[in-house]
Amino acid sequence: MKILIISPTSSGIGGIAQHVTGLINFLRDNGHTIEIMSSENTFTIPIKGLKNPSFMISSLLKSKFKKGFDIVHAHNIPAAYAMKNISGKKILSLHGIFSQQIVELHGKTIGTISEKFEHDALKWPDVITVISKEAYEHYSKLGFDVKQIPNAIDLESLPKATDRRHEKQVIFAGRLSKEKGIDTLVEIAKLLSDDIHLIILGDGPEKNKVSALAKSKTNIHYLGYQPKEKTIPLIRGSDALIQPSIVEGISSTILEAMACKTPIIATEVGGNKEILENNKTGILVEPDSSEKFLDKIKELFADRERAKKIGENAFSKVQQYDWSNVGKQYLEIYSNLL
Repeated sequence: MKILIISPTSSGIGGIAQHVTGLINFLRDNGHTIEIMSSENTFTIPIKGLKNPSFMISSLLKSKFKKGFDIVHAHNIPAAYAMKNISGKKILSLHGIFSQQIVELHGKTIGTISEKFEHDALKWPDVITVISKEAYEHYSKLGFDVKQIPNAIDLESLPKATDRRHEKQVIFAGRLSKEKGIDTLVEIAKLLSDDIHLIILGDGPEKNKVSALAKSKTNIHYLGYQPKEKTIPLIRGSDALIQPSIVEGISSTILEAMACKTPIIATEVGGNKEILENNKTGILVEPDSSEKFLDKIKELFADRERAKKIGENAFSKVQQYDWSNVGKQYLEIYSNLL
């Protein structure tokens, strides 16, 4: 099959980028011809609030020159406009509840406007997929026929090295933006005892806030964006991964931590509730609760056997999220459409 993948981003630490990269690699490994349209090869304005709208316009203009594809697979609403304009069977994958994400990032006014764009875009594809049960239920209630296919990771490709830099080491890895709970992360860091070191990996609009915090406390270490070859060993070498997101789909970072047998403390939102069973494969707490995170971090250090068991349970669970399993679900959709 000749397949066009359209995504606002296809590289970097973000969940959509990692999903798209994994899908592309799986499809190529299975002998399919892949072309990519993303911000890496399409004009965008790299400013918060303008990147996605500029990609939407640029990709729409670029779509006029795209022909001869069996499958056109768009990721998230900004990619849907280009998808609509290109011949071929059309798939739109949503990585969360789009309009809710816009509200969290840009406020209710822009969120209300985005709902109209979202509703129109959902009429164009032949198939709509979502990554979480929460999103499946949301869009089904709106009257759309959707299929649920989770995020995935390539378990075999993850680096096997371990990077432990401190006796007690906790890590956050992800986009530094509001919806990822960066305000809660900052509060956790401020209250963390000096003997527990927090490593923060990532980039985004809240970068300056995190950087300033790291300069003010010797046990907070901001390392910026790091490639997977460095991120995975740091996760593997940590005693816990924390994720204080306000909204979340099926997090690639959580899946990677599960594959590393690193215990996870995450908010009880979105896809987190789907992939983590509280006190069995992870620990779930309410959003916006820095003190709860601190309590759970202390509990893991106080009971190392419990922490180890949670990590082992998570490793068993994550096997179902390998691309060797998830990729086949996309191929089945493609084949049925053709």
